[in-house]
Amino acid sequence: MKIVKTMIATLTLLLSMAAFALDLDTAKSQGLVGEQTDGYLGVVKATPAAVELAAEINQKRRDAYERIAKQNGITLDQVARLAGQKAIDKTATGQYVKTPDGQWVEK
Repeated sequence: MKIVKTMIATLTLLLSMAAFALDLDTAKSQGLVGEQTDGYLGVVKATPAAVELAAEINQKRRDAYERIAKQNGITLDQVARLAGQKAIDKTATGQYVKTPDGQWVEK
């Protein structure tokens, strides 16, 4: 049951990130930012706009992950990693993801 709740909460989180879709999609399509396995957005090319966008989105993600973790009695890290894998799975071809060994690669 907790896994189902976690998956539903993660899906809700990913859908709620649609509010950032235009800016985030643009930054991703320009190769400025990419998804990481830890559930947070990483900066691929460090421009002031990319750094600011990543910081804003990552703070909102962390807040959501904390809320989901508390609701489901699991750790923040568990929620973040699950969300990170889902975000990487949904990353479009040609956008960047960070490999476990720390390299940025185009998906």
